[in-house]
Amino acid sequence: MGSGKTFLGITFSYLGFSVTDGALRILTVLYFHNLGFSPFQIAALFLLYEIAGIFTNFIGGWIASLLGLNLTLVGGMLLQVFSLGLLTVGNEYLTVPYIMIIQGFSGVAKDLVKMSSKSSLKVINLKGEETQLFKWVSVLTGSKNALKGVGFLLGGIMLTYLGFQDSMALMAATLFLLTLFTFFSVPKNLGKVKKKTTFKSLFSKSRNLNILSMARFFLFGSRDIWFVIGLPVYLQMSLGWSHSFVGGLLAFWVIGYGIAQTLVPRFIKEEQLAGVMGGKSVSFWTGALILFPVGIALLLNRGFDDKIIVSAGLLLFGIFFAVNSIIHSYMVLALSKSEHVSTDVGFYYMANAWGRLVGTLLSGWVYQAYGFTACLWWSAAFLAVAALISLKLPSDYDS
Repeated sequence: MGSGKTFLGITFSYLGFSVTDGALRILTVLYFHNLGFSPFQIAALFLLYEIAGIFTNFIGGWIASLLGLNLTLVGGMLLQVFSLGLLTVGNEYLTVPYIMIIQGFSGVAKDLVKMSSKSSLKVINLKGEETQLFKWVSVLTGSKNALKGVGFLLGGIMLTYLGFQDSMALMAATLFLLTLFTFFSVPKNLGKVKKKTTFKSLFSKSRNLNILSMARFFLFGSRDIWFVIGLPVYLQMSLGWSHSFVGGLLAFWVIGYGIAQTLVPRFIKEEQLAGVMGGKSVSFWTGALILFPVGIALLLNRGFDDKIIVSAGLLLFGIFFAVNSIIHSYMVLALSKSEHVSTDVGFYYMANAWGRLVGTLLSGWVYQAYGFTACLWWSAAFLAVAALISLKLPSDYDS
């Protein structure tokens, strides 16, 4: 199968999975908030989701190098089907421990699928064409986030019209059909290495990759501190928005964020690529993000219309975060070696999962203890640390 067809098969599978991931996230937040769960309790529901992502990324790349990316991709999708099926039970069984365990399964599934999909881009880019790789990263990452936004929208709508359990059953059935397509469309030996991968190789030996991973931790932690729990609960409790309206706003934000990611390569020419990926440039784009949580917090404290301020702030934050995300997602593949791409990518996204875990927990705790604007100030602090760390990256992206 040609690289173009393989890319399309992987992309289609990743996008379908992303719809269920986004829908499951917003369904869980809104449904359990209605059941009377506190913001911190809702954050705790995702604890194993993020912890599972840490360990999955750490060993998932090693498993993929032994068995191939097809099996880790299909395995992740089947595990998500299983998780969704477990959530079709009655409300009396939907306890905190039960939901946490299922979210753990879903976390493993999500990171197996993400690691497999993104590692595949490096593997099928056999000629090492960096511009082509950059475009593929932008298309895959951007369209994934756009479809995850569609999942947010569908989640809010399904909760309103189908209810929680029937929504889970519908998603499980649809994703199972997509899993069958994936199994037959992606080459079986994709990403499998002939040389034995040792446990020691799971740890990155690249200084630049380690720096990038640490910056990623704070970058994505900064987003989730205010986005995961604080924002949707604030929109419901303080602004009185309905499930569908909250799901719709978050959906359109993520969709717009994804579209912005796909457009990034149009503004960066091939001869500019190395300079844009340098440490000062990465630090600049990360630092620019600080303006938005700080600006939203200050304007809200001064009594400006919260609907306009939050909506506009979200829009601008999404555009700048899209640039940061694409730069990071490309750099990790550019810094990775082809023969170790799955383990390098796994190590990097392990740092990403740590950031999401810390951000999610802080989102629930800070919102419950100090309110929404405090979440924004914490986000700004994380971004400042990420920008400083990024300065340690070299002026180009050669490892």
